[in-house]
Amino acid sequence: MQVSVETTSGLERRLTVGVPAERVDSAVDARLKEAARTVKLDGFRPGKVPMKVVRQRFGQSVRMEILGDVMNQAFYEAIQQQDLRPAGRPSIEPKNMDEGKDVEFVATFEVFPEIELKDYSGITVEKPVSSVTDADIDVMIENLQKQRASWDTVERAAAEGDQVDIDYVGTKDGEEFAGGKAEGQKLELGSGRMIPGFEDGIIGLSAGEEKVVALSFPEDYHAEELKGAAVEFKIKVNAVQEKKLPELNDEFFTAFGVEEGGVEAFREEVKKNMERELKRAVNTRIKDQVMEGILAAHSDLLIPQALIQQEIDALRNQQMQQFGALAEKLNPKDILPDELFSENAERRVRLGLVINEIITAEDIKADAAKVDEALEELAGSYEDKDEVISWYKSNPQQLQQIEGMVIEETVVEKLLEKAQLSDVTLSYEEVLTPPKKGGDDE
Repeated sequence: MQVSVETTSGLERRLTVGVPAERVDSAVDARLKEAARTVKLDGFRPGKVPMKVVRQRFGQSVRMEILGDVMNQAFYEAIQQQDLRPAGRPSIEPKNMDEGKDVEFVATFEVFPEIELKDYSGITVEKPVSSVTDADIDVMIENLQKQRASWDTVERAAAEGDQVDIDYVGTKDGEEFAGGKAEGQKLELGSGRMIPGFEDGIIGLSAGEEKVVALSFPEDYHAEELKGAAVEFKIKVNAVQEKKLPELNDEFFTAFGVEEGGVEAFREEVKKNMERELKRAVNTRIKDQVMEGILAAHSDLLIPQALIQQEIDALRNQQMQQFGALAEKLNPKDILPDELFSENAERRVRLGLVINEIITAEDIKADAAKVDEALEELAGSYEDKDEVISWYKSNPQQLQQIEGMVIEETVVEKLLEKAQLSDVTLSYEEVLTPPKKGGDDE
């Protein structure tokens, strides 16, 4: 078998392969002889059809099948011979398929890049130093109460934080517009659900009162005909309701799995959960900074477009799942074009290639003790912790995800040994609030 390789550009390779005619012809003959034993044709007994007839009837179609098989096999033999690692399926272009002559084809494909791992001592990481305070616990408990709050009707003017029952009609140039009318709508004042100024216009109104407010839609509003439009809303308040928080009693505590111990036990349980979340958030912040450092160090690494396209397709498929049954009627590329995912896809591919190279170079494997520790932490927030751990251990695919997470954490630990690490003191809320990306407004 004759093989030649040409680098066309960057990571693209052009592989020319020549396969001896005898290899194809012998495979065709073998396939036809096999078919002759079972083929059925009018005028002949099964298995008694002459080879000449079998060849005339089926020779061309069998040859095409064999050519496909031979080219696929020859391609994989050729890349092994040339020590090439394709990053995606090849594009096969037949050059000579004539019977009795050597077969020749050209395969064009991208290869994985050769990765030279960089010096990571320049990576700078700010490690958040934080703790859960009594004040943080107070805020969390109040938020839990708000989640289970009830609404009591009151005979007073509406204030921010109240819920109102309203009817309203919106008009533009004196005419009602689509989507601008509702009856009996519940609205929490201060929620920001309506366009700017709408909720403010209701504050101070009591049940039975009406008001016309003049507003403008935002310039970036989703409906084209309303972008920046000056409108009026006629609003009638049907009822004003005040939020009533549930009492901190045994009934409330039981709803969160605390059966005994009263408020002290409840606060301790809340604190444990908050500390678990804080630890995760700290680790995520550190990991994100390390990953950004890896990306910066390998910003000039050539990335196979085939891998980027695969990642784009995967991200798009994930997004399409949100459309449910409607997705079957939609063309994914029409509503979610490649451009929406290309930047994120390239980032993920670049990071994945470098991390895999680090894993190989450092011979990193999932430490069994760390996997057990990760499972313990993951299951810690569930009532039946042992059942959750058992479920993961009995599901190889799920357990593999945990092992992958442990391996990635080990990579981060290795790089932190070389990075420039400094502590930064933050509050619980600051740690759990995602940091703004570069270029965002403060």
